[in-house]
Amino acid sequence: MKNVLIILSILLLLLSCNKEDNIEPMPYDNPEIPLKIPYGFPALNPSADKNRPTKYSVELGEKLFHEKKFSGNNTISCASCHNRSSAFADNNIQAIGIYGRVGLRNTPPIQNLAFMKFYNWDGNKLTLESQPLVPIITHEEMNSSILEVIGKLRNEYEYKELFRKVFGDEDITPDRIYRSLSQYQYTLISAGSKYDRVKRNEGETFTESEARGYHTFKMKCASCHSTELFTDQSFRNVGFPLNPSTEEAGRARVTGVPDDLMRFRVPSLRNAEYTAPYGSFGQFPTLKAVLDYFDNGVLYADNLDPILKENGNRIPMTEQEKEDIIDFIKTLSDSSFVGK
Repeated sequence: MKNVLIILSILLLLLSCNKEDNIEPMPYDNPEIPLKIPYGFPALNPSADKNRPTKYSVELGEKLFHEKKFSGNNTISCASCHNRSSAFADNNIQAIGIYGRVGLRNTPPIQNLAFMKFYNWDGNKLTLESQPLVPIITHEEMNSSILEVIGKLRNEYEYKELFRKVFGDEDITPDRIYRSLSQYQYTLISAGSKYDRVKRNEGETFTESEARGYHTFKMKCASCHSTELFTDQSFRNVGFPLNPSTEEAGRARVTGVPDDLMRFRVPSLRNAEYTAPYGSFGQFPTLKAVLDYFDNGVLYADNLDPILKENGNRIPMTEQEKEDIIDFIKTLSDSSFVGK
């Protein structure tokens, strides 16, 4: 009788274990994070609309954004060049990557990317999800490969947990990395500047200089730096000094069209106070230097922007107008966005 009871106990234990083994893990609650689209902003990039941020994907994306194992020697992350305090740009003339290698262009800020139609200075990417591979494989940036990155991450407990929370299993794939990085960046929306508070009638007003600067800006700058993004997202040759690198051709690197030579995407002026130097390869150390250049006359080219051609290849400004414009541009600074 005693032996029968022992056998029954063992059978019950085995059945209990099998039952436990067959229980599927409860799915994580991974709610969507609503994108608060500021008043007057353009529509979302279609890719952003299809890849809406979720709680754990943004957490994963931010961790990946700061992950130095993306680089071949584990020293460079996305955040190494895209610093929050510089509006997610840096303050180098040209980007500096692995082993101190100098890149072709200045690091652009990555604010409000959810509303952009093109990415990079020459617009060679139409979706943010296709962007991360560029710095990963570029010799002057991370000098690695996505397979090498996955090999470094796949056995780390924190990543396995986060990938499970986001996607339901631990499988780390290129697409999942790109989607999570993009979702994090889609949340980097900047619309908390003095300019925004004035426009929203939140009790602030422009100073006399800022108001004059806004008026002058609308006459002399807003043809390119339009919309609430302060860029019309067009590609223009504005006659800036040429990059000496033979690899540079501006938008023509993408299209192969001669008329696109040295045309670059018009940058947003939001948070411009924090993103010096300026220009596609950091030609100008200050905003004043940019305005002085336009005032003194730009470099002529056959495809120079018609606005400049019609004005004798320059945008004439008095010293007072320059000072006022800069004071207005500083109202576009969003201190909470950059953590200041």
